[in-house]
Amino acid sequence: MFLHNKRLMYTVRVDEPNPQFARLLLEQFGGANGELAAAMRYFTQAWNEPDGARRSMLADIATEELSHLEMVGQALVLLQRGTPSAEVDKVEGDYLGDLLEGKHEDYIELSTTAPASVLSGGGAALMDSSGKRFTADWIDTLGEPSADLRSDIAAEARAKIVYERLIKQCADPGLKDTLTFLMTREIAHQQMFESALAALVPNFPPGKLPGDEALGHTYIHDSDSFAGPADDAPVGFDLAQGNNTWGFELDADPIGKAAEQQIL
Repeated sequence: MFLHNKRLMYTVRVDEPNPQFARLLLEQFGGANGELAAAMRYFTQAWNEPDGARRSMLADIATEELSHLEMVGQALVLLQRGTPSAEVDKVEGDYLGDLLEGKHEDYIELSTTAPASVLSGGGAALMDSSGKRFTADWIDTLGEPSADLRSDIAAEARAKIVYERLIKQCADPGLKDTLTFLMTREIAHQQMFESALAALVPNFPPGKLPGDEALGHTYIHDSDSFAGPADDAPVGFDLAQGNNTWGFELDADPIGKAAEQQIL
């Protein structure tokens, strides 16, 4: 059950309208890494989660994402103040005629850059920054906790980076403060999901089947079709071998071995 608290989670302030930036910010409203996608991802995981602690955490974060969606939506409305889409319902008479006569020069430019359409009337539309409509295809819930939590961690990391890029392009101090709050909450969520994943013992590999032990610890040298002996290990092998506790065995000639197995 949801109750609407009219008080925003954090004060949204936009010092100056900027429809061009509103188009960029749409990425976090109706985009693949945006707040709506995050809320739907975590809700669908929570409803199918038998563990009470994980279910509660997922539902709490999903609910917070909806509050973030409210904040981004409010920012989008403020960024579009004065644009044709926001003002057209207030205009009486021959509005189009005024535009053609050059009486609203600024509106002409705004009308080509504002993300809102005659359908949204200056409000926030469920689309990303390129105009692609929101789709459930972006919700990647699988129903396996260790796999879903890894996806959640990656989703929060992507959202954090998008907010970071928006902040770097934002010249509005009030909006930058709002975006910084939202970016920081992505960090908090990522840490919560990291903790939930660590609490799953064991959590690797995802799923129930262990796989072939030998193949699971083999590094196949695919970067060169004419690989040399095993002591000519690729740099990638050094990276994998030096930063894990599993221990890899280098397979320097996977094509030859595969052919040999087929002959046998």
